[in-house]
Amino acid sequence: MIDQFINFVIRPPRAEYNPDQYLWERDFTLAGRTYIRQDLELTNARGHTLRCSHYLPSPFPEDASLPCVIYCHGNSGCRADANEAAVMLLPSNITVFTLDFSGSGLSDGDYVSLGWHERDDLKVVVSYLRSNKQISRIGLWGRSMGAVTCLLYGAEDPSIAGMVLDSAFSNLYVLMMELVDVYKIRLPKFTVKMAVQYMRRIIEKKAKFDIMDLNCLQVSSKTFIPALFGHAKDDKFIPNHHSDLIYKSYAGDKNIIYFDGDHNSSRPQFYYDSVSIFFYNVLHPPQISSHSCKLEKYYDLGDLKIGAGLDEGLLYEIITGVHSAGTDVASSSSAPPAISTTKCVGELLSEIAPVTTVVDSVHEEADILSSHEPSHLEDQPNDQNEECCSYTSSNRESWGRCSSLGGSDEESSADCTAAENRHQKTLQVLTMPLRCMQQKSSELKKEEKKKKKVPIVPKKPKSEKFEKLEALSKRLRLCILKRVNHCRHPTS
Repeated sequence: MIDQFINFVIRPPRAEYNPDQYLWERDFTLAGRTYIRQDLELTNARGHTLRCSHYLPSPFPEDASLPCVIYCHGNSGCRADANEAAVMLLPSNITVFTLDFSGSGLSDGDYVSLGWHERDDLKVVVSYLRSNKQISRIGLWGRSMGAVTCLLYGAEDPSIAGMVLDSAFSNLYVLMMELVDVYKIRLPKFTVKMAVQYMRRIIEKKAKFDIMDLNCLQVSSKTFIPALFGHAKDDKFIPNHHSDLIYKSYAGDKNIIYFDGDHNSSRPQFYYDSVSIFFYNVLHPPQISSHSCKLEKYYDLGDLKIGAGLDEGLLYEIITGVHSAGTDVASSSSAPPAISTTKCVGELLSEIAPVTTVVDSVHEEADILSSHEPSHLEDQPNDQNEECCSYTSSNRESWGRCSSLGGSDEESSADCTAAENRHQKTLQVLTMPLRCMQQKSSELKKEEKKKKKVPIVPKKPKSEKFEKLEALSKRLRLCILKRVNHCRHPTS
């Protein structure tokens, strides 16, 4: 029995997996953006090779650096535990780095140390990211053994921007004594203490660390990194009073969240939302457009340049019409904005609202016309939230939550396909020509009338505004692209 308990501490079940099957693909799309999985190997101070993965946007933003969150798995976990973290953080322009600690997953090593040696592995990863100029701030997210690893390392590196600590234990020796009661080992107390001392010597000989040194309370009072604690209310393996003790002694800015479930259960969505907000606040990711389309194509003059014999008076007239038409479609005001004739045409062209803004407004109005019940409008944020989180139901779930590789590939592929289809439809609507938008709006109104015969309050017809905007845009294209009948006489 003692040997089993020793293996329970330093040699738990080891995750064996195929990275191409249980990690995110090497190239994948999430919320309309493309990302890559960059696999690499690092070597720790003991000479063990660490298998790592870094999730990055593709292409990487030019002239910008992005923050990174390092995910640290539990004692029976591996890189696959970080799949949900990647889904949650990547859309916020936060990259995700994950690794198999020494003795875990596909990395070298025979034993785990519940955080003692793992903090040295984490130090190697942080050093690697610090040398990468594309990475700015660094945050840590750990669960169980990974949370203890983050605490131990954070006490040594105050430059870490923030830490999320899920189900950390306060003192390993105290936890081992508690597990004796949990597993109902009927032995006298003095016998249990003698057995623990014997285990201590064996563990120190095999795994090269002293279980008495694993005390998070000794470092929590000296750590000032902003931290978010989390713990399940029904955790029997590491009771939630461990996180409570660490939280009370923690010196830095802190918050704690308790939620339903046990040590290995899935975390609720509100907890993930809190984690996402926490990392956003401490890492300050840059605001980068989530769409790759370039707006230059909407106002590129091609070979025709301003001042090359173009009738600027006509352009003033057309630009004024576009401004007023855009204002009519996007708002209820009919008064066109005043355009200064003292500015050059180049400046006026740069001030024209991008076509996508007008199309977005048209799409917004089409949605309003097609919906007549308040409940329909209230459901939209939920749909968007489902799209962002639909990947979390994938078969690539946290390894630390179960001992098997279970999960339905069909269900996960269906969820991912449905989410991607919804996003593709959204992109198609946003890039649709104005005439198609007008037709789609009328079709939506017809379908809605067939389904529900609800009296509709008469609204101001939009067809004239659509036609006006379309006519003016055609006129501008003819003027600029065909270069006909509007040339200025050369001056002598």
